[in-house]
Amino acid sequence: MEVTDFSQPIRQSSKGIIIIFAFNAFKFFKKFFVLLIAFGLSLMKGKTIGSLTPTMIWLGFIGILIVIFIIAILKYLNFKFHLSEDDFHLSTGIINKDTTIIPKSKIQNVYIKQNFLQQLIDVVSVKIETAGDKKAEIEISALDKPTALLLKKKLFTKANVDEHSVEVTDGRDVFFKVTPKRLLLEGLSQNHFKSFTLILAFGFGLYTEFQQYLEELEVIEYAKDYVKVEEGTLINLLITNILIVLVFVVVSFLFSIIKTFIINFNLEVVEHQKTIEINKGLFNKVSLSLTPSRIQNIVITTNRVKQYLGLHSLAVRQAMTDQKQQKNFNIVALEKDQVNYLIDKLLVDYDREGELSKPRPYFMRISTYHMLLFLAVTNGLAFFIFGTELWWINVLIVPLAVLYVYYAYKKAYYKISNNYITIGSGVIDTTTNILEIHKIQGIKLKQSFFQKRRHIASVVISTASKKVTIPYVSKAEALSIYNFLLFKVESQDRDWM
Repeated sequence: MEVTDFSQPIRQSSKGIIIIFAFNAFKFFKKFFVLLIAFGLSLMKGKTIGSLTPTMIWLGFIGILIVIFIIAILKYLNFKFHLSEDDFHLSTGIINKDTTIIPKSKIQNVYIKQNFLQQLIDVVSVKIETAGDKKAEIEISALDKPTALLLKKKLFTKANVDEHSVEVTDGRDVFFKVTPKRLLLEGLSQNHFKSFTLILAFGFGLYTEFQQYLEELEVIEYAKDYVKVEEGTLINLLITNILIVLVFVVVSFLFSIIKTFIINFNLEVVEHQKTIEINKGLFNKVSLSLTPSRIQNIVITTNRVKQYLGLHSLAVRQAMTDQKQQKNFNIVALEKDQVNYLIDKLLVDYDREGELSKPRPYFMRISTYHMLLFLAVTNGLAFFIFGTELWWINVLIVPLAVLYVYYAYKKAYYKISNNYITIGSGVIDTTTNILEIHKIQGIKLKQSFFQKRRHIASVVISTASKKVTIPYVSKAEALSIYNFLLFKVESQDRDWM
């Protein structure tokens, strides 16, 4: 097998011209979408816009595509990269040339991705990211997969290794591969509240947008006749609302299931000697590695239904700010034993034992205030939109608000060991957040005016990936936690990544 020599400047595959052209064309049409729709409607009607005739508009459209294609060719020709002993070098530009040098030691993540177009033309993209940028600093749009895998390995390999002695592939030990059945159960057992509210907002937006057309088609009158029991009765109103809610519930379930299948299609976890590799995706395939030294937080999520079905999710947070990419570091449909194995693989000597500490009961008071505010806002909006017809919905909302306060406090806890902090939270889902103490970037105490009077405080802990909070403990306890964590961070001579 031919091994690519990365010590000399090379270009990506010539298929990269297609990828660059498609990406730039998509960005252009997305930016000028409304204007292009107006031009398109004018072309369909054969009308002119000002002094522009349909022929001139078509010629302008073709000219724009030609310019985008020429830019894609220039970007391809000027895009060259190579590896030196300790650095990754990249030259880019169209007219002006830029050179970027990234030390290998500063590279945080290397992803191999493949969108639908790249699948069609059989190439992959490689994203190289450091901890300090808001987006992947470098993206190589088109490489064949063996070359991409070799480049990924070289970026994490010490330079004194002979360039041609490195194999493209390692021995692959597939630790976990999801089945369609478990993906279906994962989709069904998710917290559907977000999906429901999203679908509800989308449906309400469509209704208000097309209300005039629905009235012209007499769809609303037909629906009223269909569910009619006796005009003006309470049962008629109840049946109508129940049917509407059921429709939105079914749609939200389908949305969650389809989304779960698309994102986690063919999910597999491959175990290497020191790392964990995640491969998944249908339209956007991703391949990424989890290196223990780069992990900032581990988050385990489940709920009552998932626990009954033996389903758990494990998400890893690394030092990166590309939140969209962060979502790919999530492994779903795991058994409890598999979660524990991965934790032991990724965290050294994690202690599952130890006493769990609870926040002060003040936590419940704050949760109650939040629920009262929520009830006041929802009832106010419902009154202004629907009048008094939906007051009965409080019969359902108030008990749910009480359960929210109860379970939010029940699931809240924290545990601090010699090397780790574990924080539990959740209402519908049960979330466990684990972070290593030596990777803490900042600690602060947080108090409101009312909390000071009651000697209550929260401890906010920052890592390179996110902030976590130990909420509403006594001031003395908060100071004790603060001093202990500060001492541990300052006394340990260990790198945070």
